[in-house]
Amino acid sequence: MNAPDSGIGNDSGPQVRTLLLTDLCDSTTLVERLGDNEAAELFRAHDRLVLKLQQQWHGRLIDRSDGLLLLFERPIDGLGFAMDYVRGLRDLGEQHKVARHGVELQARAGLHVGEVLTWRNSDAAVNVGAKPLEVEGLAKPMAGRLMTLARPGQILLSATAEPLAHRAARELGERGEHLLWKSHGRWRFKGVPQPQDIYEVGEPGIAPLRAPQQNRAKAWRDIPLWRRPAALAAELLLVAGLAGGTWFMTRPQPAIAFGERDWVVVADLRNLTGDAMLDDSLEQAFRISLEQSRYVNVLSDLKARDTLARMRRKPDTLLDRAVASEIALRDGARAVILPTVAEIGGHIRVSAEVIDPHTQTTVYAASADGNGAQSTLASIDKVSGELRGKLGEALEAIHKNSMSLPSATTGDLDALKAYAVGRKQQSTGDQLAAKGCYERAVERDPQFALAWSALASLLAHTLGEFGTAARYFDRAAQLRDRLSPRESLKLDVAMARLGPPAMAIEKADQLLALYPDELSVHLSLAQLHLWERNDAESALVHARAASAPPAQRLGLAHYMQGIALVALERPDAALGEFARSRELGYDGARYSLAYAHAMRRDWDGVARALEGQRVSGAYDRVAIPAQAATFAADQRKWEDALALAGEAVDIAVREDSPLYEADARIRRMTIEIASRRLPRSELSRRIREELAWLESNAERLDAELAVFRPFAMSAYAVLAARIDDARLLQSARDKGRALPQQDGYPLAGQLQTVLGAELERIQGKPGDATRDLRKLAGQPEALALVHATLRRSELAAGNADAAARETGWLVAHRGRAYVERPAFDLLSMLSVIDSTLDEATALSPP
Repeated sequence: MNAPDSGIGNDSGPQVRTLLLTDLCDSTTLVERLGDNEAAELFRAHDRLVLKLQQQWHGRLIDRSDGLLLLFERPIDGLGFAMDYVRGLRDLGEQHKVARHGVELQARAGLHVGEVLTWRNSDAAVNVGAKPLEVEGLAKPMAGRLMTLARPGQILLSATAEPLAHRAARELGERGEHLLWKSHGRWRFKGVPQPQDIYEVGEPGIAPLRAPQQNRAKAWRDIPLWRRPAALAAELLLVAGLAGGTWFMTRPQPAIAFGERDWVVVADLRNLTGDAMLDDSLEQAFRISLEQSRYVNVLSDLKARDTLARMRRKPDTLLDRAVASEIALRDGARAVILPTVAEIGGHIRVSAEVIDPHTQTTVYAASADGNGAQSTLASIDKVSGELRGKLGEALEAIHKNSMSLPSATTGDLDALKAYAVGRKQQSTGDQLAAKGCYERAVERDPQFALAWSALASLLAHTLGEFGTAARYFDRAAQLRDRLSPRESLKLDVAMARLGPPAMAIEKADQLLALYPDELSVHLSLAQLHLWERNDAESALVHARAASAPPAQRLGLAHYMQGIALVALERPDAALGEFARSRELGYDGARYSLAYAHAMRRDWDGVARALEGQRVSGAYDRVAIPAQAATFAADQRKWEDALALAGEAVDIAVREDSPLYEADARIRRMTIEIASRRLPRSELSRRIREELAWLESNAERLDAELAVFRPFAMSAYAVLAARIDDARLLQSARDKGRALPQQDGYPLAGQLQTVLGAELERIQGKPGDATRDLRKLAGQPEALALVHATLRRSELAAGNADAAARETGWLVAHRGRAYVERPAFDLLSMLSVIDSTLDEATALSPP
């Protein structure tokens, strides 16, 4: 059986990767005309070029013959390789004067982003000619079809790769500003059921910038029926037979080219009734009604405001016909929806126009009348359904994927307005104001499931109020019949994130399978991979997917990219993403920004990053001094660190949060042990006191977060190992293992391996400890704590060189030590301190 690989092409399961396929044009003719010797010299130069570009653009070469198959982490890296390769071939051709032989040195290239499976062939298979790494998946033939379609010197991109590469083109420097991007329309490929949008990119004077060559056997333009020759002939005969007056009777209505999963921009509601209550509530209702569709994608209000900022418009600029059309053109939306509510003849009329953003003309319109403000939700349902049908959605799908607005939201317009305002407040980062709005919404209508779900998600995943969030999630789940299918799946993902990561990832994948443009789900997957699996590579892929246009929550997506890049030891790139996040209006936890400075010991930068930290609730009030304690401990300012950890404990006590108090107490105990101020006997006594405190507060802790206490027990067991107290280690470990909640958490398994190895080391069996740890340390997801424990075991075994290698690893991975969350983040401070120790102090207890 082939062992799974590691790194960019080393995933055991499906992973999203960028694929580049190239083909050297007329290579056989080239050899014939140059001769064997001259051709061999040329190909050796070609291979040197490929190796150089592969290293420059971080590509993984999978296969080569007359062409290349490469994997990249990012589309912009694949594009950079392709453009440099095309330019490099031209230069090689000039150097070797191939033109005198009547040929040109050119390649065609296809770039696509999609899921692939990779696996490593056995050594025996490689020895008899197999490739070291195999790549399969639907993305591979798609890239191949693009390459086959391309002209010599042409780089073609899929509709998946183009926006990702286009958005990151600034990373190519001045060259990126002068690139030419061209759409070649929709094409059909043999074996691919849906037509595909094809794009070309290249440099002026180098790229062909012409329509690809049709190959009727494998690829052809997706020409509408009425434009095909036979149909055109029939149409001409028909037109010739019609009288001039018939044209006026059958004059066609305007139309718009709208396809499945295309995007729309919802303009600001024109409220002509004078009733201010209808402003936010009905605009939100239009969004909710349209968002139920699996055919139509709605650009989020937050994304529209982000685009306004890029247009240098004020955030409160009215999204009228003209402004909304400009946003649609910038973000690639096919249509604008312009809703209106007015009082006409004693009735309330809800109407909406579908606008072509290119011409700003009305293409379709629909309206519905009702009596009184309470009729507006039913009218929106009718208008929304009619518009969806006119945009091409099947009637059966509209009925299947739709709930009436009073059922999917609330019949109380005041509650709906509170919810709508909460959404806007949350998008600007004012989490406490959003919380208040959601609470008013559910107070007005206790059956408002969507508001319960939004409130619970905010508490769980932003404000850290897990116990209350769990109760509110249960309330939303009880009202599941009042959620649309999409919102029901989103609730499943949010709830699952409070449990083992495997279930949460499964639920997120289910949501993306049904609603592939629900890009915000990639944010959940980024967080799960980063903090539950310690897989920063996958986290970065998902965070970048979440920032693909026209995604919402772009600020948070760039913020998550920044954190993942810190974990990947790329501080400059991380600081760029954090800056981009703030430009987009997201002002998240400043201490994550500070990590990028702390990992390279830029303490002035840390101080600047922490200035003006927004406090959004009890979590921030405790976390700010707790994180400051970590920065102080990293500088070995033990007195400052102890004072800050003590401040965090005091604040948690005042907030009456045993969960935050337990976290702060563990940090304080970590500093006590690392500072070596007290004798071992005193430290053992204090750890026992802390374990007793956990036991006495078990009921309250379990009510807030059931999985917390087992991890806290494991954290204290690790601290007991640092003072070589085997009995205390065993006791804390056994108490933690007696609680079943750690099942399903990958990092919990790593903790248990660490504890077992520490026990073996203390018992005089360091060889056994190193054997267990070396295997785990070789895995890319291994915690820094694993490497620190391995260093201690190697020292105990007398393996100084091996211990020095682990010290080198820890020093080189300070970003990872700051970001990863061993034992529910309870031991991150210890990992940071470990990165500052040398072999002389790593093993000796206080």
